Amino acid sequence: MDPNKPIRLKIISMGDAEVGKSCIIKRYCEKRFVGKYLATIGIDYGVTRVNQKSAELKVNIFDMAGHPIFYEVRNEFYTDTQGVLLVYDSGNKKSFENLEKWLDEMKSELKNAREMENIVVCVCANKSDKRKVVDPAEGKLWADSYGFLFYETSAFNGDGVQEMFQNLFESVVTAVRNGGRRAPITTQLGYTKEQVETIQRLKQGQTDYEKMGLYYGANKEEINKAYRKLAVLLHPDKSVAPGTEEAFKLLVAARTSLLKNAGAS
Repeated sequence: MDPNKPIRLKIISMGDAEVGKSCIIKRYCEKRFVGKYLATIGIDYGVTRVNQKSAELKVNIFDMAGHPIFYEVRNEFYTDTQGVLLVYDSGNKKSFENLEKWLDEMKSELKNAREMENIVVCVCANKSDKRKVVDPAEGKLWADSYGFLFYETSAFNGDGVQEMFQNLFESVVTAVRNGGRRAPITTQLGYTKEQVETIQRLKQGQTDYEKMGLYYGANKEEINKAYRKLAVLLHPDKSVAPGTEEAFKLLVAARTSLLKNAGAS
């Protein structure tokens, strides 16, 4: 590698239509927000030069349209990818659930599994300035399970965008200097998937029975048994999962309400 020449990087964006992929890129490259939605037709392409502490970068960004009808256009651009922005709308659960489909599409178009293993992927929970349907803890847990980077971003106000791109570029440069091999991303969550799912259920449950994972009409013994199990799982002194304290309060309130109703029946 010639130290006097810029390092060329190929970055692509993936994710459902309207999650804000183009807006994130414009926020980073042009330092502005485009409020009017303009659907990407096929592929948008741009080049930006970035000066980092260790290198000058020439970054080629391929902004891929999220609509299914553009699959035949997208599939030509996965080869030789070094970095990926995998974007979902934190206010749209379906766009989060579809991340798996985007990974599957990219895997199906790459030459071999090893190529996929060496691509640096950054999961972006975009529109963090708006109401969130997908808890950031759930998004981070999913990203960590694959060894991906994770950032909350807002193309609207710029939160997280600069840091996300900087770390993505640094990780890709490290991989380039390591012969194209991505360095493993180690994570120490300190909390479990069960804790995250329980917190989500307590926050989103429509009834107290649903919040506690009980069937309608459960008796006092069943209510208390479920409470003890969940209290151990989510006690604020032991759980570091985001949203634990709020979820624990919801748990206590649900138990109190259910015991009161059970005593009246």
